[in-house]
Amino acid sequence: QVQLVESGGGLVQPGGSLTLSCAASGSIFSINVMGWYRQAPGKQRELVATITSGGTTNYVDSVKGRFTIFRDSAKNTGYLQMNSLEPEDTAVYYCNAVVRSTAVGPFRNYWGQGTQVTVSS
Repeated sequence: QVQLVESGGGLVQPGGSLTLSCAASGSIFSINVMGWYRQAPGKQRELVATITSGGTTNYVDSVKGRFTIFRDSAKNTGYLQMNSLEPEDTAVYYCNAVVRSTAVGPFRNYWGQGTQVTVSS
């Protein structure tokens, strides 16, 4: 089994910054893609950003230029640095990872429990 634990959420004023962390632990041979998703009240969960094992990144248009996703593969940890936060960024942010537990096993999808980010004055 694999566990993902997010941290770093909280309350921040518009224009402020936060950095979310996602630590993966358990039976991990390799992590393919790590990603961040968010879900605002009354809305569907949406993709925010992803990063592959090779470092290729992808962002939803609304966060481009403001958010940066990166990872420390040695620590099995992913990060989402969020700058110039807007009230519209308020949501529960979820970490996602596609993990292989053995050298020849299948990749499986895992989710963290979520961390609340609130942008308000």
